[in-house]
Amino acid sequence: MLPSAARPEEMSWSVGALLLAVADQLTARFGAVTVRGEISGFTRASSGHCYFSLKDASGAPGLVRCAMFRRAATLLDFAPADGQGVVLRGRLAVYEPRGELQLVVESMQRLGAGTLYEEFLRLRARLAAQGLFDEARRRPIPRHPSVVGVVTSPDAAAWRDVMTTLARRAPHVRVVLYPSLVQGAQAPGEIVAALVTAARRRATDLVDVLLLVRGGGSLEDLWAFNDERVVRAVAASPVPLICGVGHETDVTLADLAADLRAATPTAAAELAVPDRGELLAALRTSAARLQRAALRQLDREGQRLDLLGHRAGAPASRLSVEEQRLAGLGLRLGTALRRRVMQSADALLPQAARLRLALRREAQRQGRELEGLAGRLRAAHPQQVLSRGFAWVLDAQGGPVMHAANLRAGQSIEAVFADGRASAMVTGIRLPPPPGGDAAGQMGAPPIGSGGAA
Repeated sequence: MLPSAARPEEMSWSVGALLLAVADQLTARFGAVTVRGEISGFTRASSGHCYFSLKDASGAPGLVRCAMFRRAATLLDFAPADGQGVVLRGRLAVYEPRGELQLVVESMQRLGAGTLYEEFLRLRARLAAQGLFDEARRRPIPRHPSVVGVVTSPDAAAWRDVMTTLARRAPHVRVVLYPSLVQGAQAPGEIVAALVTAARRRATDLVDVLLLVRGGGSLEDLWAFNDERVVRAVAASPVPLICGVGHETDVTLADLAADLRAATPTAAAELAVPDRGELLAALRTSAARLQRAALRQLDREGQRLDLLGHRAGAPASRLSVEEQRLAGLGLRLGTALRRRVMQSADALLPQAARLRLALRREAQRQGRELEGLAGRLRAAHPQQVLSRGFAWVLDAQGGPVMHAANLRAGQSIEAVFADGRASAMVTGIRLPPPPGGDAAGQMGAPPIGSGGAA
């Protein structure tokens, strides 16, 4: 019996103390525990902490609240989801605000992944040591393939995703399917056979790039792509190969051996071909840039030709100095009209008037000069001389008689007057006396014309 002086509150627990005591007993009794089950109600907070419940995978009643803090969550190599079977390692605790039993998770593995994952790590290390994953052996992917080969199952969602993406981005690209299983015990052999077929038919199919694709799944589902035979076939492919297996967090050994890894099958198709719309836009931009460059070059060459033509000057045979001056005035006038046709119209009209006036004056001056020359020519014409009372004498042969000393008595001559001709005979010749000589001795003959001749 309790002492009569003892009060009931002195022998009771506070809620907080009870929860602390239970937590201490759990820690002391269980320590670190490993438990398997199925994820339910998985959520990831903005802080990075993960909260979910773990229920019995066999369907037996039972539920444990779980918390996985950000530090441990960052070490996950897969994306947890409801319904996944997992193996958790952590410690039991009491969540005091609600007084609930809670498992604080330190690590999580997909159910059955422990042994497979260890095998994955061992195989990766061995193949890496052999150089299958070296960056130096990766080949560039063709930028503009004409034919794309796809190794996958024709019944898989990955095949539909790839075809949809290729039809959207590059409908002109031809697609060749090399069918193969992508899951199960027979999948590795069929994948290797499909890759060998693609290599053997390369000359006929003309495939530029290969896609090895499969949708997401558990480590067991994707294990065919960790098979050593598949990894070596991927590395030995003569055709550049893009591997798109699983989701973003899934990494297989085939991914590491491929020339390029894609996060998903859709991403693999996007990496294989450029977007047709983007290419057309780039071509239009390049065509416009090229056209502008060509026009600029034509303008420059046209200006250069104009400059060369200007430097060449007038033709070798120039008509006259006046034509050059008029041509220069015309060129300057035309240039001025083209440059300032609106601004200088009033100034050009007086210049044109002065030019026309100058031309008329020049024409009048040259006309007067020409008339003067014509008058002088008419005055010097022999016919004008004859009209003033003169005549000229022709010998019998019709040649002009220039000197009297060239005549002899009895010679026939012809005198030409302004209004006709007259025939005569020389009966005598009278020559002027030489300076200081006897004039009488030279005058014995009768004068010319005494017989009616000129």
